Amino acid sequence: MKILLAGDSTVANCPTHEFPMSGWGARLAPLTYSWGAVHNFAKGGASTESFRDEGLWADLLAEAAAGDLVLIQFGHNDQKQPHLAARTGYAANLRAMAAGVHALNAAPVLCTPVERRHFLGAPSSDAVLEESLEDYPEVVRELGVELGVPVVDLNAWTRALYLRLGRDASRDLFCHFAPGEHANWPDGLADNTHFSQQGAALVAGEVARQLGGMGHGAGGGKEPLGTKELSTTAGRG
Repeated sequence: MKILLAGDSTVANCPTHEFPMSGWGARLAPLTYSWGAVHNFAKGGASTESFRDEGLWADLLAEAAAGDLVLIQFGHNDQKQPHLAARTGYAANLRAMAAGVHALNAAPVLCTPVERRHFLGAPSSDAVLEESLEDYPEVVRELGVELGVPVVDLNAWTRALYLRLGRDASRDLFCHFAPGEHANWPDGLADNTHFSQQGAALVAGEVARQLGGMGHGAGGGKEPLGTKELSTTAGRG
């Protein structure tokens, strides 16, 4: 079985010059190799529209076969374009993508977009997290019901993870560097959208766990070195 991924930078294999930035799709293969081979077509900056316009969706479908899984996660870039509003262009594109997968007798899986780490309120308060993706996650949930397609709710899961860890500890899930701290980011970086290696590994672990719960593989496959410890730490936050 193949596991084919369609998405944006939060899913993609980031280029080496952006290390340690990583999409969760880059960390999925070590978890599923015993039952599913990961083919990651996600691209930074992609929306449901550009992913098709640039030929990436056609490339993905050319690789898909009956019985394969196609995981689809967009939203971060769709919300920047009025014609891709959640209940209009975005929803229509996701419906078309699911139909294209079904036509190959493969299985679409919709993923709600991972949340950004935007805490609100005074610095001493970790209790409030901005809903930065607006109604895009809810539309994905609704489409899952409408189309009879399984949904991996990464938005709800990442929100809960950030809140458990709190404002300070959750920063380690993302790419934050002081000037001169990292050769790839000499001027420093404070990024609350793109995951670090640790953050990507945790999200990939949740994707694998939920796929296992759907009956794929044996409990979601193997855990890479360090993922169990990271999950334990997250649970204690």
